Amino acid sequence: MNPPPLLPRQAPAPDEGGAPASPAEDRRHVVRRRWITAIIILLLVGVPAGYLAVSAQQSRESGRDKAAKVGAVKVRTAWPSAVQRSIYEVPIPMMASLVGYLETNNWHTSRLYTQFALTPQELDTFLADIGTSRQRLTPGVSISEHDAKVAGWSWSPQHDWYGITLDAKDPRPTRDVTVDLTKPSHPRVYVVSTAVP
Repeated sequence: MNPPPLLPRQAPAPDEGGAPASPAEDRRHVVRRRWITAIIILLLVGVPAGYLAVSAQQSRESGRDKAAKVGAVKVRTAWPSAVQRSIYEVPIPMMASLVGYLETNNWHTSRLYTQFALTPQELDTFLADIGTSRQRLTPGVSISEHDAKVAGWSWSPQHDWYGITLDAKDPRPTRDVTVDLTKPSHPRVYVVSTAVP
């Protein structure tokens, strides 16, 4: 009987009892692995934490801006957005000055309070755009005391006030328009547009 053929002998793997790596080389591998692990952990934890911090700051700033708008209790100097002007049907002429507005909302009604100054020609254009004219204005203020108080408006008896209320069926808004013609060359307009959601 022939003996089995001899196979080339291979060195056993280190985990099978082969020659261990030198201590210096093994230590370098351990240190490198620890550094890589630390960097991965830093990235996994640090990047999302940084993102959350930035996101939270932006959310706080956005919340403050919204709170300032929602918490406004008087007309403030600014232009209402084009969407607001369209919804409430208040076509403020682009050359108007001293523009201010306030929007309020509740379960029953939404209101846009606006004020602006015009030239006499712009006033006539504005009145035509909302479906009325200077001849249809009547002496006096058409805006309620409650709405005037909300907007922070007061009506001096020394001024020449003229107004009109333009009623409309839902969903179109009803608009109370008051014009100060004390200085005919510089009329000022006050509008409260009320929409029912």
